[in-house]
Amino acid sequence: MTKRATSAGRIGGVAAVTLMMWVVVAVAGLVVGSSELGGFDLLSRWIGGELSQNEEAILTQARLPRVVFAGLVGAALAVGGAVFQAVLRNPLADPYILGISGGAALGGTVILVVGTVSVGALAIGAPVGAFVGALGALAVIFGVERWTPPGRASTYVLLLAGVIVNAFAASLIMFLQSVVTARQAQEILFYLMGSLAVEGTSVVVMAMAAAVILGSVLLIYRYAVDLNALSLGDEDAAYLGVDVQRVRRVTVILASLAVAVSVAFSGIIGFVGLVVPHAIRLVVGPDHRVLLPACAFGGAAFLGAADVLVRGGFGLLGTTLPVGVLTSLIGAPIFLYFLWRSFQSPGGW
Repeated sequence: MTKRATSAGRIGGVAAVTLMMWVVVAVAGLVVGSSELGGFDLLSRWIGGELSQNEEAILTQARLPRVVFAGLVGAALAVGGAVFQAVLRNPLADPYILGISGGAALGGTVILVVGTVSVGALAIGAPVGAFVGALGALAVIFGVERWTPPGRASTYVLLLAGVIVNAFAASLIMFLQSVVTARQAQEILFYLMGSLAVEGTSVVVMAMAAAVILGSVLLIYRYAVDLNALSLGDEDAAYLGVDVQRVRRVTVILASLAVAVSVAFSGIIGFVGLVVPHAIRLVVGPDHRVLLPACAFGGAAFLGAADVLVRGGFGLLGTTLPVGVLTSLIGAPIFLYFLWRSFQSPGGW
């Protein structure tokens, strides 16, 4: 009983701390932007109804949706990374590195080019196309895993498979860019660089995307104990009573769905699923009961902070960089560090 109470208290404590981190970042996201409208007094003026119509429109129609969406995408990518690392038993697994984001981007790009496609009563939009693309990339990854003998080399084979998937998706996307109009090509390019610009997106669409992402994350959390067992290996997990194939299939589909919806609206935002789970695991440990909620709020805070930085740099650069540029600048060196560490460890990961 004491152990359960302690675990519940620790889960709640870690979740509360990371949630507060996101709240602080979210407030900063509301008061920082590319326009001159800013300062922490902005919120008090908003609450007091002292903002002009234009100021209120900037805050509620541009910054607030962007802050909320940054939190949703960051949570989806970070939790997705934690799930893939557990299921594949590969600490370098990440939706971007493994090609999941690339496959989703390809599916979303196809729909952007050809427009909404109706199959019977089902209208296939960018989120559905992105989900199909993500599942296609996953099929390749699991196929490679099945052919690869267990051991240290399997880590690098999976990474190479991710590189191949990304390269294949990128080549098809480049082909599509070359056959569309200049305006469509520019839209695709901006989409692929990873942007959280959701201004103009309807509240209904945003609510549906939020429901899918939050629902997927909550359902994944139900398998936290099973993911702990899977991290030990399939045989040990089965010995502990885990239905390995079912848990792997369900968690991967849920994580892919959350990532696909994120990519469908934000484009490719790399390395969030690598940086955040590793950073949080170093602090809270590998228990997924604690790790998953911490990754959700920590991922929201990380991506929100990156978005604040790129928007705050408007005055210096004269433009707002896509947030995917900054996350890649941060994540790529960290990925190389973890890869170097794997070579230094005699027993591998």
